[in-house]
Amino acid sequence: MTQTLARYSKVMEIVGDILKVRVPPTSGDQARVAFDDLALVEDPGGFSSLARAIRLDDDLVSLQVFVGTKGLSTEASVRFLGHPMRVTYSANILGRVFRGDGEPFDAGPDLSQDPKLAIGGPSVNPAKRLLASKMIRTDVPMIDVFNSLVESQKIPIFSVAGEPYNQLLARIGIQADADIVVFGGLGLIFDDYHFFLRRFEDAGVFARTVMFVNLASDPVVERLLVPDMALAVAEKFAVEEGKRVLVLLTDMTAYADAMKEVGIAMEAVPSNRGYMGDLYSQLARRYEKAADYKDGGSLTILTVTTMPGDDVTHPVPDNTGYITEGQFYLHDGMLDPFGSLSRLKQHVIGKVTREDHGQIMNTMIRFYSNAREAEQKQAMAFELSELDQQLLRFGQLFRERFMAIDVSLPLEKALDLCWQTLAECFEPEMLLMKSALIDKYYPRKAQVGAETADLNAA
Repeated sequence: MTQTLARYSKVMEIVGDILKVRVPPTSGDQARVAFDDLALVEDPGGFSSLARAIRLDDDLVSLQVFVGTKGLSTEASVRFLGHPMRVTYSANILGRVFRGDGEPFDAGPDLSQDPKLAIGGPSVNPAKRLLASKMIRTDVPMIDVFNSLVESQKIPIFSVAGEPYNQLLARIGIQADADIVVFGGLGLIFDDYHFFLRRFEDAGVFARTVMFVNLASDPVVERLLVPDMALAVAEKFAVEEGKRVLVLLTDMTAYADAMKEVGIAMEAVPSNRGYMGDLYSQLARRYEKAADYKDGGSLTILTVTTMPGDDVTHPVPDNTGYITEGQFYLHDGMLDPFGSLSRLKQHVIGKVTREDHGQIMNTMIRFYSNAREAEQKQAMAFELSELDQQLLRFGQLFRERFMAIDVSLPLEKALDLCWQTLAECFEPEMLLMKSALIDKYYPRKAQVGAETADLNAA
C-alpha cells in the first residue's frame, strides 16, 4: 500500500542544529514517524536539507538537520520519508570516497541506482560468532611481536594531539593482510583527509578501500553517521561475501564530542565532564560490531582515541577501555610496550605463529624493563655494572629496531631480529629461556657479527 508523505509545518523551536516540529497522530495511509527516520526540511527561502529524527516526545519530534540550521526559519516544513538513513552497498563502492551523508565525495560514476542498506542495525547474534583465532599481520613489530592484532578484535590507539596516530593508522590499513579496508574519518581537517587518500592510492590499495569522510567544516550530524555507515558496509562485506574486513576510525573522541554537542542542544542532563550518560552504550553499540562470523568472514575494528591532556581517565578513553580488548598506546612517536595491551593475543601467539614467539616476546619485554631501570640509575649518576651497560645497549637497540612506528618487518624477520638483538647484548645463559629454543634460534657469534654489519650498512 502506498503511504502518503505528509508535510508538517508547525515548527516549534530551532536550537543549534536541532529543529523541533509538532506532528499530530497519524491516520489513514500516512506514514508513521519512527526514531532515526529521515525527513526532508524545506524553507520558503530556498533552504533544503535532510534531517534525522533523534527524539520522539508525544507529538513533538526533534530532528538533526544535516547541513545545519543557518538560513532556516520557523516557516519551514518537514516531510518524513518513512525510512532510516541508508548507505550505498555494492561492489562499485570499492575505491570510492563518500561524505558523511552517504553521497559520493569524489568525481566517480553515479551510484544512485545501486542498492542501499539501512545503517545502525543490531550487532550479530553471539551464537553466530566464532572465537578469535586468526592473526592480522600488520608488519609493525610492536604490534605483530608484542601485541598481536587478531581478527574480530576491537582495539583503539590511545594517543594525544600532535602524535603521528594518523600515520600509524594509514600504515596498518596499507600493510594489514585484510581483504577490504573501510575507513571512517571523523572531524578531519582537509590535510589529514588528503593524507589518507594519497597514502592509500600511492600504496596501490585504494581499489580495496572504501572511505567515509566527515571534515571538520562539515555538519556535526554527519560525524555521528560515519561510524554507522562504515560498519554497515563492512558487516555486509563480511557476512555476505565472506571477506576479512578491517575498519579504521579516527578520531572517536571527536565522535563523542559531537554526541555531547547534540546532547547539550537537546537539553539532556550531562554526566561526567559534560558528556551524556549513555556515552558507554553508544560507543559499545559501535565497537560490538566486531565479530568473526561462523558462516562468513570477519570484521575487525581499529580506532584512534585521543586523550585530552594525556589523561587516560578522561570519559572517552576511560569508557573505551571497558569495551575494547586492549589498546595500543602511542606517545613520543613510538608504541609503548608497557602501556599497550592486546587481550586476544594469547589466541594466536605460538598457535598460528612460530613456536618461539611467546618466549621471545616475554624475554624482550623483561630485558627492556630492566634497561629502563638501568637508564634511571645512569640518570642519577649511580655506578653502573657490566650488566647495566649491556642493558643500556639493549634498550637503545630495542627502541631503534622495534619501537619507532616507521619500522616495517614481517613477523618472522622481526622474531629473527629479536634473537639477533639479544645475541648482541647477552650470553645464552642469561636469557632464561628453554634450551631447545636457544639451540635452534640463538645466532652464533660469527652470524651475529655478519648480521650486525649488514644492519649498520643499511
